[in-house]
Amino acid sequence: MRLLFLSLALITAHPAAAIRARHFGIAPGPMPTGPLNAITDVPGVAVGQVTLDRGDTIRTGVTAILPHAGNIFAEKVPGGIFVANGFGKLMGLSQVRELGEIETPILLTNTLNVPEAATAIIEHTLSQPGNEGVRSVNAVVGETNDGGLNDIRARALSIADARRAIAEARPGPVQEGAVGAGRGTIAFGYKGGIGTSSRRTPEGFTVGVLVQSNYGGRLILAGVPIPPPPGKTAARVSADGSIMIVVATDAPLSDRNLTRLAARAMAGLARTGSAFSNGSGDYAIAFSTADSVRRTAARRAASTAYPELGNEATTPLFIAAADATEEAIANSLLAAETVTSREPETGETRRAVALDRALIRRLLAAAGQPAP
Repeated sequence: MRLLFLSLALITAHPAAAIRARHFGIAPGPMPTGPLNAITDVPGVAVGQVTLDRGDTIRTGVTAILPHAGNIFAEKVPGGIFVANGFGKLMGLSQVRELGEIETPILLTNTLNVPEAATAIIEHTLSQPGNEGVRSVNAVVGETNDGGLNDIRARALSIADARRAIAEARPGPVQEGAVGAGRGTIAFGYKGGIGTSSRRTPEGFTVGVLVQSNYGGRLILAGVPIPPPPGKTAARVSADGSIMIVVATDAPLSDRNLTRLAARAMAGLARTGSAFSNGSGDYAIAFSTADSVRRTAARRAASTAYPELGNEATTPLFIAAADATEEAIANSLLAAETVTSREPETGETRRAVALDRALIRRLLAAAGQPAP
């Protein structure tokens, strides 16, 4: 019986198929998806996740996104960050904005475990062959506050957990819903979580998005307003909360245009009914995996001309980022199951219910949404 109370860490490289937005006919925009409809459709991108359930109070985890399989510190990727509302703790923000590059895996977790995630990134980076002389690491860690379901003050995530997420990161299918950094999150009063989606542009580029949804407002799916959970009114559903959005592309973009690409993710977030409230942290991180724009040591040490798409060629990528973000958020909600925990101080039961999928189908059908 004691095993029931031990920390359960789930790392899934090849998850089973889950319920996703497309099962309901939710397919924003005109562009096709990649084969997995996931951020890992972007060549080189890998995702690893550790989910923690301990006893009846710990509901948290970590999600790792790796831009490529090599030494990221030695071969940095151009990156950009856009902040719609900054009530959050995005570690590494200032250096990415200043230098326009990302040199580590990106980790997502809960608010109070950002230090552990950062330490894991630093240890991982220092241990890479070729990094023996490294004395500065700009760890990039995003967070949302999962204290509504998780005993966040227990700071349950360990450095080892976060390092395991990095080590187990793989290309391929990405598990969605109440997993990884999304285990304890709540969105619009419902169970939120991890979601992902991708788009292929007419020019052959891929844009992939992964989200950690934990925010509020009035939920909208495919343009259809969704009522709050049973027993709650719109006034009782908090508009506060946060979301982390990670956007990857194989298009050769400069850090300036990657910042613009990150900003377009907010259009997809807005379509889902986000309140962008004072108490919300709304962040998007974008990077390019294209070899031609990778910041190698030789390129960083010289005067280098990077081939990149011009401004006039960015519009399809902007559309792709907005549409994939909207769908990734829908996936994060529709794939999630109901999660229950106990408030450690009062002993009260806490519960975030999953979306009622039958209700969603009825509402979409009544609104004329075509069946899948």
